[in-house]
Amino acid sequence: MDPLIITVAPVGGEVMPDQTPHLPVTPAQLGETAREIRAAGASIVHVHCREDDGTNTHDVERFRAAQSAIRAASDLIIQFSTGGSIGMTPEERAAPLVRPEMATLTCGSVNFGEDIFENSFPIMRGIIAELDRHGVMPELEVFDLGHLSNARRLAAQGVLRLPQHVDFVLGVPGGLDATVEHLVDCVRGLPEGCTWSVAGVGRQQLQLAAVAIAMGGHVRVGLEDNLYYERGRLATNAELVARVVRIAGELGRPVATPDDARRLLRLPVTAAA
Repeated sequence: MDPLIITVAPVGGEVMPDQTPHLPVTPAQLGETAREIRAAGASIVHVHCREDDGTNTHDVERFRAAQSAIRAASDLIIQFSTGGSIGMTPEERAAPLVRPEMATLTCGSVNFGEDIFENSFPIMRGIIAELDRHGVMPELEVFDLGHLSNARRLAAQGVLRLPQHVDFVLGVPGGLDATVEHLVDCVRGLPEGCTWSVAGVGRQQLQLAAVAIAMGGHVRVGLEDNLYYERGRLATNAELVARVVRIAGELGRPVATPDDARRLLRLPVTAAA
């Protein structure tokens, strides 16, 4: 099997600081988190940005500051979110593409709790155009099986190049439940040549991570998706990484360095220099 790529989503767009003291809000805190998760075994950091009070922002300068802090602290692959948070316009979501190595592309609309995370075909085409303009590799975020069909449609239209790296986000209320059966269905439906990872939301994060390791896929963990290490005990991002590394070791799966991940994902190895 290929070395295991561990992506960390340390903050997200919805969790607030009053829910956990371990949420990295400022660029300096994101830099310190990057240092810790790299030491624990992470390859990629998935970046949302917050104002100092914890509110979500897609301010370009905030992303620049976060990028600088992360790069000063680590050689992690920096992946920016274009998801933002519910209610942001497509222009707000695409604004911070200040040359990260990767950025997310959500491949369809989905109910998100009580709200709708809108990703119509015009929105997706607009974000892809910005990714192409900045030379940023997409990671396809998939919340439902139909999103794979959407990706194929965009490819057939000549808008999206395949294969790409795909992250299955399972367990969001309104999307696919976080079950092994659904993960297997998703992997079976992958376009040929795509690599994949899984992000299990909540208490299913650990179970799906273990299954993905055994299946030859990759894993996303972090406080964006899951606040707890175990029932009643809040986690840190580094603890969640270290646990996945231990499981991979028990299963005989080596863990990818950031440059290993760059090779597997067809990114320039010199990109972080």
